[in-house]
Amino acid sequence: MKKAVKWIAAVFIIMVLALIGYVIYVFAAYDRLPDRMTLEVYKSDNTNGDNGARGMTSGSDADPAAATKNEEPDEGKLYSIMSYNIGFGAYLPEYSFFMDGGRSSWGKDADSVTAAVCGAADVISDADPDFALLQEVDRNGTRSYYIDELELLNQFMEAYYYTYAQNYDSPYLFFPPWEPHGANKAGLVTYSREEITEAVRRSLPISESFSKFVDLDRCYSVSRIPLAELSGETTMGEQQEAFAANDIASSAEGRMLCLYNMHMSAYGSSDEIRAGQLAMLYEDMTADYRAGNYVICGGDFNHNLKTETAKNAPEWAYPFPRESLPDGFRMAIDDGWDAEDTVHNTCRSANEPYDEETTYTVTLDGFIVSDNVVVRSYRHVDTGYAYSDHDPVLMEFALK
Repeated sequence: MKKAVKWIAAVFIIMVLALIGYVIYVFAAYDRLPDRMTLEVYKSDNTNGDNGARGMTSGSDADPAAATKNEEPDEGKLYSIMSYNIGFGAYLPEYSFFMDGGRSSWGKDADSVTAAVCGAADVISDADPDFALLQEVDRNGTRSYYIDELELLNQFMEAYYYTYAQNYDSPYLFFPPWEPHGANKAGLVTYSREEITEAVRRSLPISESFSKFVDLDRCYSVSRIPLAELSGETTMGEQQEAFAANDIASSAEGRMLCLYNMHMSAYGSSDEIRAGQLAMLYEDMTADYRAGNYVICGGDFNHNLKTETAKNAPEWAYPFPRESLPDGFRMAIDDGWDAEDTVHNTCRSANEPYDEETTYTVTLDGFIVSDNVVVRSYRHVDTGYAYSDHDPVLMEFALK
């Protein structure tokens, strides 16, 4: 009897020590990326079979001549932009996610992840947008079988300039116990047919409590595309120093299209954190707008972007606080589109496999635009959530 008690005690001590060791590992491995990181700009090119990633320039090394190619925008010219959270390639219609009350933590298998990412890429390619803002693109993750999803996407997005902003690179997470989420590296990808000459990653405020290991790191990226000649009165080095210091108004005399790619917090966040994230975003957007630039912010806002709220809305489907929008900005969905264009919601709950009759859906994805951007069309693309728990939003716009 005493021997059995000793064995039980020994096992218990080993388990406690293992748990303590794991907690120490998680805290030691957790590391947020620094704010205001300059992002590399690449160009996808499949002509040589290299699957896309070819370095072009960084914000600090940009070719001064590259930013002087474009002329003043033609107000009559239409551009198109798509926002799409591809859900790390896991969310086929039969998939449910443990954080939503479902079952799974990983994609079904490597083949299904590949098929989902390629299916989403087909949707984007068919729409053929001038710009695309993508979220939840895994580069190296347990949950996505270590598939580099950016490499897959680049096989479809030929001849686009693009930036990748890492959202997080998490330590190995042992929950849920039946299928540990593991270690995952994921981020935001911005594609542009026009050359991106400046790009930066901004680290959003997140919870400082233990819940940060649930929501992980959060960020948004800013990609700037010149639309007029830069002033000859300042050097490119001076402009880049001003950009790094966030003195955006003095960074360039020429007007630019500024694309903000956003993925706000979802799990474990508070009202204070969400408000802080929006306040930070608005400060940068307002500085760009006051500099005379055109601003479009798209992505997954993790807020209900429609003004009406369903009676059965879960707690996480917070209404977007339109009253917080700064002067000169609006939600593009509010421009009075035909109901058929936006009747389909952009996100489904993943607490169960998708069922058109029973699954809760909500619109979390869309665009905020400055008032010098004229939205010509706005549509929620209905794929039936075939490749992700999100469906894309496609917008056409002109610049005035």
